Order: sequence, then C-alpha cells, then structure tokens
Amino acid sequence: MTKKATVYDVAERAGVSIATVSRVLRQPDAVRPATRERVLDSVAALGYVPSGSARGLAERRTGVLGLYFPGFDASEDAPVLDVLAGDQAEVPPFTVEQASADADAPHPTMLFLDEVLRGAELEAWKQGFVLMIGVGRGDPARETVRDIAGRVDGLMVLAQSVPDDVLARLAQRIPVVVLSGPARGDRYDHVTVSNAEAMTELTRLVLAQADPGGIAFLAGPEDSPDGAQRWEGFAAAMAEAGIATDDVTVLRGDFTRASGYSAAEQLIARGAPSVLVAANDQMALGAIDAFGSAGIRVPDDVRVTGFDGLEAAALSRPTLTTVRQPMIDLGRAAVQLLARRLEKPDADPMTVRLPLQILVRESSQRPA
Repeated sequence: MTKKATVYDVAERAGVSIATVSRVLRQPDAVRPATRERVLDSVAALGYVPSGSARGLAERRTGVLGLYFPGFDASEDAPVLDVLAGDQAEVPPFTVEQASADADAPHPTMLFLDEVLRGAELEAWKQGFVLMIGVGRGDPARETVRDIAGRVDGLMVLAQSVPDDVLARLAQRIPVVVLSGPARGDRYDHVTVSNAEAMTELTRLVLAQADPGGIAFLAGPEDSPDGAQRWEGFAAAMAEAGIATDDVTVLRGDFTRASGYSAAEQLIARGAPSVLVAANDQMALGAIDAFGSAGIRVPDDVRVTGFDGLEAAALSRPTLTTVRQPMIDLGRAAVQLLARRLEKPDADPMTVRLPLQILVRESSQRPA
C-alpha cells in the first residue's frame, strides 16, 4: 500500500516550510506567485490531500471559527424523533391537523440569525476556515460557549448573549467579535449597524406622510440592544417634529408576529393611531393582521412601518415599509474581523458599522 503524502513531504519537495504550504492552501493570494506554483506543483506531483490537523500543526491553530447563538426557541420541549424505534411499517404517511395561527412560525431571532449564519459560512469558506456553531439552548451557566471557545481560533457572539465576565475571560484566550449592539468601551471587535440613524430617517418619512392624529411605537424586548437603539432613533425624530414622547402610545412586544397582533388589538381598543412605528417587521406584520381583522385599513386609516427587511415584508398586503438590515454582511464582516485579529493580534479594537437601506412601500404611503 502506497504511503500517503504528508504536508512535510510537500514542504521538502517545494523547499519551503510547512507553514508556507498551509498558507498556499488556505490563502494562496498571500503567497508570492513563484513560491505558490512550486507548492502547488508539489501537491499535484505527490497527490497530497490536505488535512485540517496538518494545517493546525503548521500554524498552531485549529482552522475553525466559532459562532455562538443564545437559545431562542422552545423546541427542546418537543418529543424526540427516534427513527430506529418501533415498527416503521405502522407509521402513517401523513397526518392532517388544524394549524393555529403562528403556532409553528420560526422565532424572529431565528430569521435574523439564519442570514447572519449564511454570511459567516460564505466568508469562512473564502478565508479558508471551517465554521462551528454553538447554540446555548437551556444553558444558563453558558457551558456551551465555554466549550465551543475551547475548540476554535476565534469566536463570534451576539451582543448581550454572553455575560460580560464570561466574555472577558474567553477574550483572554481567543479573539472575540461582538455582533450587533454598540461598543461599550471594551476591547472586542464589533460589527454593528446604524439602527438609530435609520429609524430616525424612517420616522421622518412616515410623519411627512401622516395626517394629524395619534402616534404609537411598538418597542422590542427590554434587553434588546437593537430595540433600544431603534427607540432612540424614533425619539430623536419625535423631538425634531416637536412631539413629546409622552404623547406617544408605547407598547412593548417580543419581536414576534403574535405580539404585534396583540399590541394592535390593545391600540384598537383605545382608538387606533394614525401612525404605528414597530421595532421590527414581525411585529409590524402582526399589527397589520389585527388592523385588517378589525376593518381598519392600512395605509388609509393607519400607516405602519417595520424594521429588518425580511422577505415577508415584501410579500405582505399591503407591502411593508421597512429598513433592510445587511444580515448576510454582518456575518461576513464578523469573519473578516476575526481573520484580521488572528493575523494582527495586537491591533486596536475595530468597530465596523454597516449601512442600512430604507424601503418605502405601500404600508406608509398617503393614499392617492
């Protein structure tokens, strides 16, 4: 049986170090063309197949980046599927059930994180890394994030998903990038978006379209950094317009469509406002559902706006005015920051702010 070629064999044949071989295979553009060609010729001649462990030995790294998400659903309460148990011949091919509204809808955080994850995967592949995902469902002690931190070269976390003291200890061992939420005088790299500025401009636009009447704001959870910044932007636009926030009806939801529906029902009972600014798309869409059920027309009777730019906002009736977040770019930028930090561990912390796009659609437009 022919012995498999190793990274050492390739390095010896090409006359370079094993670190150079690893660099050619992971980031070929970072190596001089002549050296790169010698290494690639040696790889082809020897039939070398690179392994993650070999690359790790060469650079004292795992070649893996971590992405940690908090728990955000209750799926652990569902029965566990065991495909090897029981007589599969007796399993019916399908069942028919009456679905309740929003019963199986994904949590809004999941919709956001799915896109962030996609961006991180794309950029990790481009940078020559593997991505490891950790979800801290049912993990109040944050053992999941500690475990994943011990297996990766760098870690990306959602703002306020990990206690400050735990994050500080992890950052002593590996680079950390915080997604969303502003930098708070810490030493981490951050990727964030212009939540407040975009919400201010969106509110200006909808106020310019609105007739005199009540204004309502549908806020997110109290512990949401994004939600706090969106309220800040809304309040700034109110101050510009000479409207006291005390004159605004403020209700709080949990970023789900169901909570938007419930909040709108409360508004209807008090007398529907002329403007409803919601802190995310899901709550705005739930409010539109409730207004429609009560015979209140959007945008004729009440103008509604959201935030996030979910696909559902473009498909609703009426289509939803919103702010599109660069969710894929958030993931890509976080990986780029980790790659930079691994190459330059002593560089000053960097905060990358990504721009947002306001999408003016039917739900906020003055009727013709």
